[in-house]
Amino acid sequence: MGGWAIAVHGGAGVDPNLPLERQEEAKQLLTHCLNLGISALNSNLPAIDVVELVVRELETDPLFNSGRGSALTEKGTVEMEASIMDGPKRRCGAVSGLTTVKNPISLARLVMDKSPHSYLAFSGAEEFARQQGVEVVDNEYFITPDNVGMLKLAKEANTILFDYRIPTSGYETCGSNVESPLQMNGLPISVYAPETVGCVVVDREGRCAAATSTGGLMNKMTGRIGDSPLIGAGTYACDVCGVSCTGEGEAIIRGTLAREVAAVMEYKGLKLQEAVDFVIKHRLDEGMAGLIAVSNAGEVAYGFNCNGMFRGCATENGFMEVGIWE
Repeated sequence: MGGWAIAVHGGAGVDPNLPLERQEEAKQLLTHCLNLGISALNSNLPAIDVVELVVRELETDPLFNSGRGSALTEKGTVEMEASIMDGPKRRCGAVSGLTTVKNPISLARLVMDKSPHSYLAFSGAEEFARQQGVEVVDNEYFITPDNVGMLKLAKEANTILFDYRIPTSGYETCGSNVESPLQMNGLPISVYAPETVGCVVVDREGRCAAATSTGGLMNKMTGRIGDSPLIGAGTYACDVCGVSCTGEGEAIIRGTLAREVAAVMEYKGLKLQEAVDFVIKHRLDEGMAGLIAVSNAGEVAYGFNCNGMFRGCATENGFMEVGIWE
């Protein structure tokens, strides 16, 4: 065993003109969440408990796009999704279409622990939440002024906006005016930036776990489901590694990105960082994404093929890093 390791992310694909104060806010939140996870790991909390704990903290802060601060649908509402996976027995739980559950990741955990199923969505997931007595709030709790402004911009541009955190003032300096905009399923999008949070952990016993949570895309169609709640796409954990992805959900789904990291480790014998690099290079086609990963040997790795990813990682031997750019 190589000791514990942890990584967190707040999304891949960062506008190069994102204001410095917002960059610093993101780094501070990632550092806080890393320290929260480190403390839990030093107290010998199991990996599955640590990933839930950290993602709950990310969902509670409106800075990133999950829980409070989630991106808005075309109707101005919030539909959240999340998944969690425990590596040793590949147990998992996922939820989609949540509108009132304060912490979607904890409901995903309950789906794993307290239901006979792996995935619940929309009214069924909401009903299960009430049966389990989890905290629920009005949909308005999740809606922030920044997101209302970004939805207005998205509707004016008749497009999907990825970066819900770009300030509505001074927007002309951000990535929407870059030529040759990225595409999603062949359709142009104007801004590409974070839309997911996640955490991966390996504990001192070599147990890996992963968790991912998101509000999805700004101005998305109601009912749209991305990669974050899909086991093997946005989230995967087994006895070899744990992976959480972020970026263009449709590309991540097509590439079954999280599972591919484990697969090339298992079948090609690659080390963790080699596996991450291989998957980012060869499994995304023309999609843009990033991921964080840990191995049962206590390694931590990340990779992305866009201009940045909000991430932080730490290991028991004292290594710690928080960054955004290459």
